Amino acid sequence: MPSPTHLDDRYDEPDQLRDQVRQLLTYRATITLAIAVGLLGGLLLALLRPDGYSATSDVLVRSRMDPAFGVSNDNQVLLGTERQMALSPAVAARAAGALGEPSRAGALSAGLRVTSPPNTQILRLEYTAPTAQWAARVSNAFAEAYLADRQERTQALVARMTSGLEEQTTELSERIAAKQREKNAAATAALQGQNEELQKRISDIRAFDTTGGDIIRRAEPPTRPSGPGRAPLIGLGLLGGLLLGIVLAWLRSALEPRARSVGEVQGALGAPVLGILPGPGKDGELLEVGRSGGDRAEAYRTLAFRLRHTGGGTPGGSLLVVAPGRGGDAEAVAVNLAAALAEAGDDVLLMDATAGTPGLSARLPLVDGDLDGTGASSGAAEGRVVVDAGTAGRFTLLPDARGTGDDAPASAPLTDTLASAGSGGAALVVTRPVLESADALAVAPRVGGVLVVGGDRTRRDELKRVSELIGCSGGRILGAVLDIDTHRSPFLGASRPLPAATPTAAVRGAGELPAQHTEGTEQGEKLPQPQKSSPVQDDTVTASR
Repeated sequence: MPSPTHLDDRYDEPDQLRDQVRQLLTYRATITLAIAVGLLGGLLLALLRPDGYSATSDVLVRSRMDPAFGVSNDNQVLLGTERQMALSPAVAARAAGALGEPSRAGALSAGLRVTSPPNTQILRLEYTAPTAQWAARVSNAFAEAYLADRQERTQALVARMTSGLEEQTTELSERIAAKQREKNAAATAALQGQNEELQKRISDIRAFDTTGGDIIRRAEPPTRPSGPGRAPLIGLGLLGGLLLGIVLAWLRSALEPRARSVGEVQGALGAPVLGILPGPGKDGELLEVGRSGGDRAEAYRTLAFRLRHTGGGTPGGSLLVVAPGRGGDAEAVAVNLAAALAEAGDDVLLMDATAGTPGLSARLPLVDGDLDGTGASSGAAEGRVVVDAGTAGRFTLLPDARGTGDDAPASAPLTDTLASAGSGGAALVVTRPVLESADALAVAPRVGGVLVVGGDRTRRDELKRVSELIGCSGGRILGAVLDIDTHRSPFLGASRPLPAATPTAAVRGAGELPAQHTEGTEQGEKLPQPQKSSPVQDDTVTASR
């Protein structure tokens, strides 16, 4: 026989991970809204972001020759310095002049990016502009302006060096003329040799190649915009929205006060979950067992079977069905549980202590006419009525004599009724929510156990308070049943089946209960067996089979 152990103990890490994913999916609206925001941001970025075209030109920076000695100085090519020179205002002004827009030198340099590949003497000038043709023109103009500026600086160096040598040759020419007038042939020849050497050096320096380098690749108009296109931007927006939605869903899940999983209910209440009820049918009838089929009616039968044939039964044959607050429908659970127990052959008494208008007697189908052959309904003198549960049979209902808003305690009139019912049948009591009335706390120590009915709006702190209050009152919580719509509810575990016996095994006639039920009764842990002379055991039970 399956026992109502903690459900989470039977599931490993993949199931826990699946539950975590389901818990995030409970906030579908948040995730959907975040995805929509991300998609809208991607669309706006794709539509409002101006298209940019990047054109690149490569310049090979030539090593300088020492004009004085004719030796190549590779260490003179400092690419860091050359990058700064390419970005200098002088080069920008020269490029702007070449483009015919000398007043836009500062604006043009803003779109230029100069880099150099490692271990090379190449400067890569990349320019981004709104149009492809303009990007190519400006990139080439900067490359040419940089080379022209570098050549001009080299020519200036040559001019400075030759001007000094020319001054020396002028001085030597004057000294040669003076020696010639003195008829000093030896001194004249020596000075002429020095003059010729200086003239040769001047000629060599003037013959020096002052070219700054070569453009090894000219910029061409690009065929497509640079950077991500519209499709990648939209995809990036979707991905960002999804990540944002997951984060927001996780935050909401972490800060959610309501119980969102079977494990949270069990941890807060300190008792197992005995059943999970699917959503109500389209007709929304209060009594479903025996009068309408469906998964919800079978769930009630399974719950009744678990109470009768497991270690979580109700000793003494009495059970209190109550909700923590407004989040659970304890009345529906109590009514259908009574019908399911009657279908199994028990003599069931349901006591209404909800002090509501209309009461359960006005919302349930009652039996009219002779039930015991005497012309009066059984228990009529005590104000009891008999409920017709269709194919499930019949059970007795004791309506609440109090009216709506009556604060009179319900425990006093129920004490004698519970004592008499415990010796001859199953007694179920339904009261107002625990946290709204003291009726449940007054009845809890007088029954064999308490069944807590939770729902989508049940909070964890409410379950903890219910556990503390019922424990302090002397009652014992058998477990909980979750009244949840599995088709739309985010409650984790609602779609996970509970271990249960075949529903048909729970539908038995009088005197056909299994041996485990008899043993459980002797142990004081199950609902008692029905009496052979029970007036509600008629042929409707046989018909339901």
